[in-house]
Amino acid sequence: MPLSRLNEEQYAAATSKELQNLIIASAGTGKTSTIVGRIAHLLGQGVEPSQILLLTFTNKAAAEMVSRVADFFGKDVASKIDAGTFHAVSYRWLKKHDKKVVLKQQRELKTLFRSVFEKRSFGHIGAEITPYGGNYLYDVYSFYQNTELNAHFEDWIKSKYPEHELFAMIYADIVDEFEALKKEYGFVNFNDLLLNFRDICKTKELGYKEVLVDEYQDTNALQGTLIDAMNPPSLFCVGDYDQSIYAFNGADISIIGTFSTKFPSAKVHTLTKNYRSTVPILSLASKVIEHNERIYPKKLEVTRLHDSHAPRLLAYDELFDQYHDIAFKISNTQTPREEIAVIFRNNSSADGIEVGLRELGIACKRKGGTSFFDSREVKAVLDFYTLLVNESDMMAFIHLFEFARGVGSAMAKELYIALKMLGHGRIFYGLYAPDESMSNPFEKRKLNQQLGLFDDFLELGSVGKFAKCGFEDKFMKNPILKHPKLTKENATFLHDFYLLYRDLKGVKEPRVIVQKIAQSEIYKYISEQLSSKRALLKDGTIDEKQKAESLSRIARKMVLLEELSKPYSEHERFLNAMILGSSDLTQGEGVNLLSVHASKGLEYKEVYIVDLMDGRFPNRKLMHRGGSLDEERRLFYVAVTRAKDILYLSYAKYDKIKKLNFVASQFLYEASLVEKDEAYRAMVLKEEDKEE
Repeated sequence: MPLSRLNEEQYAAATSKELQNLIIASAGTGKTSTIVGRIAHLLGQGVEPSQILLLTFTNKAAAEMVSRVADFFGKDVASKIDAGTFHAVSYRWLKKHDKKVVLKQQRELKTLFRSVFEKRSFGHIGAEITPYGGNYLYDVYSFYQNTELNAHFEDWIKSKYPEHELFAMIYADIVDEFEALKKEYGFVNFNDLLLNFRDICKTKELGYKEVLVDEYQDTNALQGTLIDAMNPPSLFCVGDYDQSIYAFNGADISIIGTFSTKFPSAKVHTLTKNYRSTVPILSLASKVIEHNERIYPKKLEVTRLHDSHAPRLLAYDELFDQYHDIAFKISNTQTPREEIAVIFRNNSSADGIEVGLRELGIACKRKGGTSFFDSREVKAVLDFYTLLVNESDMMAFIHLFEFARGVGSAMAKELYIALKMLGHGRIFYGLYAPDESMSNPFEKRKLNQQLGLFDDFLELGSVGKFAKCGFEDKFMKNPILKHPKLTKENATFLHDFYLLYRDLKGVKEPRVIVQKIAQSEIYKYISEQLSSKRALLKDGTIDEKQKAESLSRIARKMVLLEELSKPYSEHERFLNAMILGSSDLTQGEGVNLLSVHASKGLEYKEVYIVDLMDGRFPNRKLMHRGGSLDEERRLFYVAVTRAKDILYLSYAKYDKIKKLNFVASQFLYEASLVEKDEAYRAMVLKEEDKEE
């Protein structure tokens, strides 16, 4: 049974009789075993599995814990436990209440947000500072949703960013129009899931006897209020303040720090036995992290007492010497490739390591940069597919038409709404059987100078300019072609869109759908656009060899996507697996290249932490944009504690390309791997001056 495998501290936590429990579980101390043990204890006490809610940071973590419960209690029992991320659980509850809810990913709603933003002008204000761009304003609004619980967005902007007070009214109106559009189309984003579920919690009894929260240190204010709204009879939170590394995403370390204050009768358990790392590795991690303020006292005890390797510092005269030598070391190690991780703080570091490994023919897989499913060419195929399944998905349409040269998100939205009007609510009716009596399907905008609203829509254009484009006669009669800003290239894109969906009609197999999209003229155009952009040189010319390589990579991705579609016979199941489950699908094999954030929760026999130079790690630029040295130190702690047996820490003194000199990372000084010299003292004094 799970409880019999726990040590004394884990067992005490898992079987606690208190109604509120906080378990401080440092890296490698067996938090997953403790959570599984707690669930086993609850089931043994007669709690029904459906009365247990397990909230995790990833769906993969939830699946692993439920699987371990199933090993002892069977799949029937384990499957009834409500488990998943805050967002996954919220989505399931919302679906019970409203079947029409359509979950959209951030990049899609950013596009919708831009379509609203692009119709605004800030020029009439005459301010000395530049207003935020559309993408950045979306991120600011998202941060507001996760962290602000009371103030209106306009007031929040004025207080948090006073220099943007002149724009606050326009920013707020953009947000209001964006929210109205989402409501009209039934779109919800990840923040909406939590906000709407929180409202349900306030009015409905959920039926949970205990709520367990994993990675509690990474909860944000919104997630914290959601737990409060649930008001469960019993609460079991597991986390480690030294691994709180998501402040940029709104995570609030004070939530775990004030648990005992919020729940005066709560029991705080500390797991002190580390089963992962050797004594030297854990000693180094502890020595550095102890420079941060201690919220809850803890002292780790290492259980692995056999002979061990001391962490080794690698110092290089030049940046790329570092990357090549680490690749060479990896080529000669006896450690299996899959048990090796190279951990980086900045994407540019990963690029250098990846090149070094490829040159030696060493396979590697990268997590924390752009994944297979995040690539624009794969997203485009899935957007085409999404429209085939659900033509009401305006975001998929807008995202695709942004590929047409000169068509921004605002114009793409105008085309979508016009097709919908021409088809009396159905865009494909508007494309293939439009209401030709509707001479002007394009909506006129209301003008409001104060809110930056200006109507730049001119008189309807003539379709005669497309007479020599070779379009089908039926297509030429469509009033959509009267859009005044539609060029011959845009119209050809629209015609190719028309031909593709006519070709896809009635096709049942996902594999054939993917194949037809990849072979279509419109997708060839998209591939050309992407490859040309990726091969663009600084002087404006295109590197044809680089372009050909890019086209080849896109073609390989299409072959892989077709392979992934083969097991599926239903459109929706395939799409759900590709879009909602893509983050859990792994690609490639070999050495693991991981950002620090992507490495969290993982462990490897041999670990390299690269580019440990001041400015890069700690990343001073991000620190001065709202981060902190404490958080950078926690990132270092997370990176170090991924290592089980062998740990290398590396830095370079010079970058010959950018002609930059580097100083070793502050953390190397704190770990006593580099002697504290004048460079260190100057670094610390400089940071203290900035804080003052």
